[in-house]
Amino acid sequence: MSAGAVVVAVLVVVLLRLGPALPRADRSSLWIDTVQRGDMLREVRATGTLVPRTSRWLAAATAAQVEQILVWPGTAVQPGTVLMTLSNPEVQDSLRNAQAQVAAAQADVAAKRAELQSQLLDERSAEAQAQADYASAKVKADADAKAVARHLIPEVRYEQEQIVLAQLKNRMQIEQQRVRAFGGSMQAQLDAVKAKLLQQQSNLQLRQRQADALQVTAGIAGVLQEVAVQEGAQVAAGANLARVARTDVLIARLQVPEVQAKDVAMGMPVSVDTHNGVIDGKVERIDPAVRDGSVQVDVTLSGALPPGARPDLSVDGRIRIALLHDVLSVGRPALAKADGDISLFRLDPSRHIATRAPVRIGAASVDRVQILHGLKQGDQVILSDTSQWDKYDQIKIE
Repeated sequence: MSAGAVVVAVLVVVLLRLGPALPRADRSSLWIDTVQRGDMLREVRATGTLVPRTSRWLAAATAAQVEQILVWPGTAVQPGTVLMTLSNPEVQDSLRNAQAQVAAAQADVAAKRAELQSQLLDERSAEAQAQADYASAKVKADADAKAVARHLIPEVRYEQEQIVLAQLKNRMQIEQQRVRAFGGSMQAQLDAVKAKLLQQQSNLQLRQRQADALQVTAGIAGVLQEVAVQEGAQVAAGANLARVARTDVLIARLQVPEVQAKDVAMGMPVSVDTHNGVIDGKVERIDPAVRDGSVQVDVTLSGALPPGARPDLSVDGRIRIALLHDVLSVGRPALAKADGDISLFRLDPSRHIATRAPVRIGAASVDRVQILHGLKQGDQVILSDTSQWDKYDQIKIE
């Protein structure tokens, strides 16, 4: 047999025993990592955006037409800054009607007060006359009592005067009671017309607020983020018109995959990468609901924001779940899952061969996994996707 035939035969044996080598691939094309022992930081990675802590949607108080937009997104505004003007003739008519009704109700109160004051004076006049009649009759009765004692007048005349005196006293008491009763009735009648006035004033305040709302103001100091309408558009009551936010205080709103959200807790430290700097923070709110396979997590940020940080800026967050001490760990392989089994190709540097090894994974982080069984410190393993060699237990590394 020739030398060339011997070489071909050896290559065939190698391929049959070891499996195919990587097609024209060298070691640099593979992701290879070394198993290490030490502390492992367990993290959850999530994407999200920066959002203002304080923002306000401005809504239409009534149905109206957008007449003019005065301020556009990106402009710094103060609470009294007019952003746009709306028009609604019915609101103006209702305001004028409410003003007229208040004026009429005020006139009714004034007229009722004057009428009751006049009636009260009449009642007091009748009371005063009754008191005067009683006092005059009492003086005469006292004088006649002395005359009767001296037999200067008939006793029957004196008895008649006593009857008249008693009648006048009763009349005086009745007039006094009538004045007191009218005082209470007077207040009740005034309260009735005042209640109508208050009702009309309340209606006027409502109509005034609706009219004032046609001038849409920012309400808070900040930056106009969005204008949701166009000039000439008809808007319904309650429709959103614009959004104003404070841009000096931002939080990170992360979307954590639901399978990892179970490990996130309040107060956990977070690193937020704005792609122009990293800022620390901590978890301040976890949404109880799952939406589109994610759980919303709000992160309060500490320290100064990096340059260019603004609302709706895309960010990446790393939530630090725990620090595992003295564990075996390696870079996170493709398709690896926490608390699962996976097979990895372990390298034999002396032979340039990688042999498949079953590995038990414990905790998983963003870029590392804990090794429970199957590997030891110093082992080198291929972390790249090796699904194309699923039929082979060994591969040759060139």
